[in-house]
Amino acid sequence: MLLVYWLILVNLVAFILYGADKSYAKKGKRRIPERTLLFWAWIGGSIGAFLGMRIFHHKTLKPKFFVAPVLMALEIVICGVCLFENYHLVTTEYEADLGLASDITVVQVSDLHNQIFGIKEGALLKRIEKADPDIIVVTGDVVDKSHTNYGIALDFFKGAVKIAPVYYVTGNHEKWLAGPKMDKLFADMKEMGVVFLEDTYIDMGEYILAGISDGSLESFVAYPPFDESKPVIMLAHEPQYSPLYKNLGADLVLTGHYHGGQIIIPGVGGLVSPEFEIFPKMYQGMNDIDGMKLVISRGLGNSILPVRINNYPEVVVVKVH
Repeated sequence: MLLVYWLILVNLVAFILYGADKSYAKKGKRRIPERTLLFWAWIGGSIGAFLGMRIFHHKTLKPKFFVAPVLMALEIVICGVCLFENYHLVTTEYEADLGLASDITVVQVSDLHNQIFGIKEGALLKRIEKADPDIIVVTGDVVDKSHTNYGIALDFFKGAVKIAPVYYVTGNHEKWLAGPKMDKLFADMKEMGVVFLEDTYIDMGEYILAGISDGSLESFVAYPPFDESKPVIMLAHEPQYSPLYKNLGADLVLTGHYHGGQIIIPGVGGLVSPEFEIFPKMYQGMNDIDGMKLVISRGLGNSILPVRINNYPEVVVVKVH
């Protein structure tokens, strides 16, 4: 959504500036410098600039402003590609053999970051429902610190609990947003039936479903390592703590946080991690760590960097045997 907000803002500003400059010209007032008008066109406001030129009949005969319609055409193409890259949902399926007598389907949702996928998250929820999950696990960052919208998160959870039982652990953005508003969101989620696995676990019969809150990753002491009597599926937000998950006896860990490296370069991999590690070794997919399966979801939304490239938002489906 940050990209959309930016485009709306810069094009609105560009349109207003062109109209204001026309008004100043008529009244003989001090004008807005041409370099300023062109600057707003160059940084993404070319549509607003072009509309301002046409509607206000302003700068239409100046050769240097002929760049505005060219930039507008490029902006429309680039924006179309970027919007497709950032809103085209995909489903990624994995299999994990944990020795269960009955197969289960786990759908993982991670890093929503207030991204909108249809009315009341309808497109996202429809894709989840199509996977026919036994459980839905949410591995943090459903909200975003920089453009927080609790209503979008609630819309998602309202729909998700109608599909299958929902289990949740926090991410770093929920940790950063700690306070009365976050507490209210958590209370609403619990009232809907969302099960919080913050530093706790549940015996699901054939397996253990465990969770770690993001705030506990650096000094986790909530429960001792599990024995080998039952396989352990663990939920956490950040994949770089894999030694902790391994030491706790996890067999399958579901994480997110890395956003697929934000930009995936073919043949090279994800460009950057949230910790600004360039070309992180693990940035997506199912990774084997000494027999432990670590799933890193590319997630759904964006935070500081507003654009994904070659990195579609994904819903993860794990068939556990």
